[in-house]
Amino acid sequence: MANVDSIAVAPTDSDPPSRSAQAPGPAVGPDRSPAARVRALVAAAPALLTDGAVVAFALFTVIYHAAFIFALRPSVTFRIWLLACVVLAVVALVRARRRSAATGAESEQPEAVASTDTRPAVDRRLLIGVLVAAAVAALTAGVIGTGAGVSWWIPAVFGLLAAIGGILLLRRVWLAGPTSTSIGPAPTAAQSAYALVVSVLVAISSFFLARNTPDDVYYVGKSVWIAERDLIPLNDFLFSENVLPAMGSQPPIPSIEVFNGALGNVLGIHAASATWYLMLPILAVLAVLALWRLTHRWAPRRPVLAFTVAIAYLYLVVGGDAALGTFHLPRLYEGKGMFVSAVIPLMWLYLTEWFDTRSRRSLVLIVALSITAIGLTTTAAIILPMLVGAAGFAMLLVGRWKAAVVAGVAALAYPIGSLVVSRLVLGGLSADGADDAFFDAAYTYKRTLTVGVVGVISGLALWCGPLLARRRTPALLTAGATLALSVLFVPGVLETLSALSGISVVLWRVPWLLALPTLIGLLCTVRVPAPTPLLRRAAAGGLAAALVASFAIFATPMWSATSWVEVHDRPTWKLPQQRQSIAFWIKGLERPPGLLLAPKTIMRASLIVTSEVRVVLPRDFYLVEYDLESQFAKDRLLLADFADGTEKPTSTELAPALDRLDVGTICVYNGNQYAREMAPQLGYQEFAKRRAPGATTCFRRAG
Repeated sequence: MANVDSIAVAPTDSDPPSRSAQAPGPAVGPDRSPAARVRALVAAAPALLTDGAVVAFALFTVIYHAAFIFALRPSVTFRIWLLACVVLAVVALVRARRRSAATGAESEQPEAVASTDTRPAVDRRLLIGVLVAAAVAALTAGVIGTGAGVSWWIPAVFGLLAAIGGILLLRRVWLAGPTSTSIGPAPTAAQSAYALVVSVLVAISSFFLARNTPDDVYYVGKSVWIAERDLIPLNDFLFSENVLPAMGSQPPIPSIEVFNGALGNVLGIHAASATWYLMLPILAVLAVLALWRLTHRWAPRRPVLAFTVAIAYLYLVVGGDAALGTFHLPRLYEGKGMFVSAVIPLMWLYLTEWFDTRSRRSLVLIVALSITAIGLTTTAAIILPMLVGAAGFAMLLVGRWKAAVVAGVAALAYPIGSLVVSRLVLGGLSADGADDAFFDAAYTYKRTLTVGVVGVISGLALWCGPLLARRRTPALLTAGATLALSVLFVPGVLETLSALSGISVVLWRVPWLLALPTLIGLLCTVRVPAPTPLLRRAAAGGLAAALVASFAIFATPMWSATSWVEVHDRPTWKLPQQRQSIAFWIKGLERPPGLLLAPKTIMRASLIVTSEVRVVLPRDFYLVEYDLESQFAKDRLLLADFADGTEKPTSTELAPALDRLDVGTICVYNGNQYAREMAPQLGYQEFAKRRAPGATTCFRRAG
């Protein structure tokens, strides 16, 4: 059972001896050769890039929020931010040089690493019980939704038992001590270089993969509106020209769309190009490096292999609309995509560093990351409390209550405070107009962790993750996250939360509180019994290959059409190219004043091309905000169905709606014969034709 015991404390394969065990020797100064400096810079690059980006975007978010008080234009806010970033960079460089000089004046010794000679005894019966419960939970959760007819109560109960047993086991290990710290060796230059190369390759692939999503009409459309007007719309900008009340589900707290719009305005390029050609590859690099940093910190051994498996998981397990791969590369430019892909792993990393070191730097980064999170999406105000609560509870179990309270305040003060202020100033926050369909625990698991073989693997990562993570802080934090999600997966818990809080809009996102890709990667770090290190490494490689093969065979990859992704041979906007071409063609026409009526997909694409072409229906889903039974909504739905060719309303139904909405231009596909014949009867005359592909005819109001 020695190997079983080792799982619970996740020992490293080759832990270095403690300083006290080393023979004393003469002090050796640091290697300051050019090659050594380059290696040190490469090794530190992932941390420098991600930490710098967190601080920079947090600074922009604070300046953006302060700009409301002074009514600053986005371009002015952006320039102030650039100046502040330069000042901060200079200050950071000066401080780094001073620290380097101070360090160089003294002889350096290697970092202290606590002794690993003694590991606390593990309760074997409890450990075996946890492993059995985790296996049952993973197996049964994986078959839910495959038609096997298994009650969700089985994985829910066994998963909860595994989570409770796991956190109690790790608490005993922690309190039994002594044991090594969770601070492993720093990444080597070769490891960081590998992560950097992977991040660049992912960024390059972002140019050629395009996932069209209806949400883009809001997120990218807002950036386009801001870039073209150099204003921040505090009211509705989709159905009106900043006149109607803004959607209650979309308060102007996130700053990412403003940043992209201001970037396009300042550089003099289209905001969609700024979003997809400049920001997206940068975000891809940062998201990959964030994943690398957490995986390296939490993996007890073979972090590069674990990181590779995690990246493969994100690329190969997509398909569904809620899979984590869907919110990675295809949707990083949406704030919620960057939140789950970068903020979540970085928050776990910063919390790990804080509980290990209680350093002021870690606390500052937690604060900065919390500001960055709310600058990306208001979902942060709901998921972050769950994440921080899970981490805090785990630390409370081992007596770290002061550190837990401080971390909780640091991580939640700004996100919660900004929502409260927004609600007091702008009115109540509602879930209307968002994806407020409720999903129970079983379907939530199915949508994000999937089912079948991949669902079983996800379950094993979830419920065995605490036993695989690096000992002490990473293991205990992972156990806290596992327990929190296991409680949420108990039937009736999500329903109760929905009834009490009214946040069903985001409850399907509760699996986001896990750093699931990292936990997936940790599966290949399990110590496989083998007589030699070479055979152990070979076994680990075989396990990693089996995981990747399972993803490739049993899941849907990112580049599949089933994932709603198109693969192009050149960099493209994330729009179907024909729709984009038609939208640009309509923009160039000499149209009369009034709204544009066109097929729904063209109207959505039009607002991404330009906000100057106002449309009848940006997206029917958002009509929930304006009462679906109102004339406002009924007119738009009637006319959109007419333009789509799915309905054939009479002229007596169409004419009043066209007048009430002041429709100046009607454009329909040539295949919509009914609309083409009806337009002249409604007082519109043909004035433009587009040839195939996408053959379209446009009519304008006579006179």
